[in-house]
Amino acid sequence: MSLLTRWNSQSLAKQFLLAGGLVSAGALIFTGIFVTALVEAAVTRNSAAATALYVDSVIAPILPDMQTNQVLDDTVTHALDETLGNGALGSRLFSFRLWRSDGVVLYSNDKRLLGKRFPVNEDLKTAFSGKMVANFDKIDDVESDAERASGKPLLEIYNPVLQPWSGKVVAVTEFYEIADEFQHSLDQVRLRSWLAVTIFMLTFFLVLSAIVFRGSRTIDRQDRALKRRISELSHLLMQNKTLHARVQRAAQRAAALNESHLRRIGADLHDGPAQLMAFAALRLDSETLIDPAAPREIREREVMAIKESLDKAMSEIRNICEGLVLPHVEAADVSEILQRAVAAHQYQTGTNVDLSMSGTPTQLAPSAKICIYRFVQEALNNGFRHGGGIKQRVVQTCRGRRVVVDVTDGGPGFDPASISHPSIGLAGLKDRVESLGGHFSLDTSEYGTRVRMSLNMDSMEQV
Repeated sequence: MSLLTRWNSQSLAKQFLLAGGLVSAGALIFTGIFVTALVEAAVTRNSAAATALYVDSVIAPILPDMQTNQVLDDTVTHALDETLGNGALGSRLFSFRLWRSDGVVLYSNDKRLLGKRFPVNEDLKTAFSGKMVANFDKIDDVESDAERASGKPLLEIYNPVLQPWSGKVVAVTEFYEIADEFQHSLDQVRLRSWLAVTIFMLTFFLVLSAIVFRGSRTIDRQDRALKRRISELSHLLMQNKTLHARVQRAAQRAAALNESHLRRIGADLHDGPAQLMAFAALRLDSETLIDPAAPREIREREVMAIKESLDKAMSEIRNICEGLVLPHVEAADVSEILQRAVAAHQYQTGTNVDLSMSGTPTQLAPSAKICIYRFVQEALNNGFRHGGGIKQRVVQTCRGRRVVVDVTDGGPGFDPASISHPSIGLAGLKDRVESLGGHFSLDTSEYGTRVRMSLNMDSMEQV
């Protein structure tokens, strides 16, 4: 199982190189042996046919009518001895035998074999059937001791002797040609055959390897790209799940926060304008205003007190409304929004706030603009109420495609763990920022407090 696992872990190119190399090597050996055998057989047969034709042209005129003569007389034997012992045939032929169909040697240059009968082997049977047989360096006949002991390369040829007028096989000549040149030629043919087969198979394998390696590189490159894309999509999916969870949490708290805002507004109206207006209403029913006999100065003083109470109530109602109504931010850029928020806070509190901006984006979604305004407004108010408005500062920067806004103060700070329930302002800021896919953070110490928000400009629709 481990071997299969290791094999599957290899690239397609390596798998092809190993498997294809083994298959190609096997095919090379098989094809080389097969082609070499075919070429060797063809060369041997062609060379033997040429030699047999030459020998037959020399020997045939000497032989008597083998159809009527079962033995050779001394004259024919002497003529064969002279012919085979001298001249061109004498230098080419190592031995010569004339066979009768029953396995009797009618003639041989080895006189010990004359008249002897030997078993008819397959090559001899084939020759008596009318077909020439040729073998190179394959001497296994029982009567061929001299040929085996010679140590020379010999071409063994069985050639049928035909009757001229009938074409019937009447005898078979067996002779052994000294094949030094033939062996050299055959070695050259074998070498060239193997070279041709090797070059062809190697070229074929290299071409296939180039194609496979190119395809493997393409597959590997696509596989890496696909894995990278899957990793990116998985990362985005995790981000979406995180943002979805944050939005859900923000939405779940939205109703409670809205209810808390409404209660706070109701408390502000009840404790402020409502009390002042109730005081004014009670003063209207006072005896001083009802009694006609009351002095004019006292009545005027009472009316002025009522007017002052109503004026205070109207002023507080306007302040509450100003906190609820946003200035027109849809057409403003971020720098104008920050300047308006800081200016409004300075006007209401009489404090000084430092403003620093760099890399301000000119275009942003309306929801992001509202979020930035409310963030600065609420953070400055919290810093004024709880930190005394000391060294308040607003810093806006751009980090890549993110807009970052920091609101800091130099107050004494506080311990976030000591707050059992987060304040409505901080909770509202956190939910407002995170509902847009942004990040909210709070850092506080004895040296001051910093509230930070950041929004990704690419994750929001641009105006």
